Amino acid sequence: MESFFNMIRNTGFRRGPDRLVAGIAGSVARSLSANVWLVRLLFLLSFLLPVVGLGLYLLVWVLTPWQDGSIPLERMLENQRRSQH
Repeated sequence: MESFFNMIRNTGFRRGPDRLVAGIAGSVARSLSANVWLVRLLFLLSFLLPVVGLGLYLLVWVLTPWQDGSIPLERMLENQRRSQH
């Protein structure tokens, strides 16, 4: 599992420091060289699609590293593993 999270870190995709909510739209906008507000609008419109919009956003949210390289899903799994021991 560690190699999976390292692969995600190696993409260079990070949550933006100038985030409005979770930093996903800002990161996507930066990587595509697009206007951040346009990307935010597209994300909001995607929420009109019941499972696809919100489900995909949540998936990206748990897998996108913070600026320090930590990944929310990885941290959740580590905390769960620690609490079991």
